[in-house]
Amino acid sequence: MSDTPARLLKLLTLLQTGRERTGTELAGRLGVSPRTVRRDIDRLRGLGYPVDAAIGAVGGYRLASGTAMPPLLLDDEEAVAIAVGLHAAAGGTVADVAETSVRALAKLEQVLPARLRDRVTALQEATVPLYGLLTGGGEAPVTDPAVLTALATACRRRERVRFGYAAADGAPSRRHAEPYRLVSADQRWYLVAYDLDRADWRTFRADRIDGPRLTGARCVPDRRPPTPDAAAFVAESVTSHRARHRALVTLHTTLADATARLPAGTGLLEPLTPDSCLLRTGGDALDWLAFRLGLLGVPFEVHEPPELIAYLHELGGRLLDAARRSTPPPPSGV
Repeated sequence: MSDTPARLLKLLTLLQTGRERTGTELAGRLGVSPRTVRRDIDRLRGLGYPVDAAIGAVGGYRLASGTAMPPLLLDDEEAVAIAVGLHAAAGGTVADVAETSVRALAKLEQVLPARLRDRVTALQEATVPLYGLLTGGGEAPVTDPAVLTALATACRRRERVRFGYAAADGAPSRRHAEPYRLVSADQRWYLVAYDLDRADWRTFRADRIDGPRLTGARCVPDRRPPTPDAAAFVAESVTSHRARHRALVTLHTTLADATARLPAGTGLLEPLTPDSCLLRTGGDALDWLAFRLGLLGVPFEVHEPPELIAYLHELGGRLLDAARRSTPPPPSGV
């Protein structure tokens, strides 16, 4: 292989497998002499890659773990962001992407310094993905990676945190909370936490959080939100908060069937009986809510709001009248 940059990249790939490779083996894989391999190893070291060499007649090389960051034109925050993104992709539903992400994540984590591996682990353990929640158009907000790291660490340690928070209208406030989980949804991050000053569970937009500081005080043991599934809690909170009409509906089907029929992120389901469940959802338009419920394809009862109940009566009357007036088309050829 005469192309030196390409050969160095292939050599780096071989060294990232985690096991020690002899100079002879590397020379054979690269199609060069052992002397060229030694020269290329020196080049990698000169670029900042931590390559260890085993002492002995045969000799061996491997990429050291955690002694330095390779010069991938990534700073610490970018390296953490890539690792977290790969972790999310590795847990996805697209097989080829997931498999490739697992391999890439393993290679990246092998060379991450310990301080960065701890941050990546905290984010991975504290974050729950929420798929299908549409939070509106426009440009996605920018979230400070340092904020996410601090919140993830607080979640992992079950430690209370203080931070500044800006409401939707920009009004500032100071919060003292017990963090539970981070939820990533639609290019946004949310913190599910118990607000100690308001004595209630809240959902905080991470991009509106400023200067989170761990206090050293432990969270109350076993304190959990009313919906322990943090992703479902955020879905209910965001959907209800932005909806003009909030609906409470009994679906006469199993919880598993309702979950499969309901688009992700559009409501919160709770079991009532083995054959029924309660749906909390919302929407800005009554006709949209009515048709979405009708298209679920299961019997249902609306308990609130009264405007939706009235609309269903009016819509049902119009549909029944249309059905009575309608006639089948004449047979073809008549």
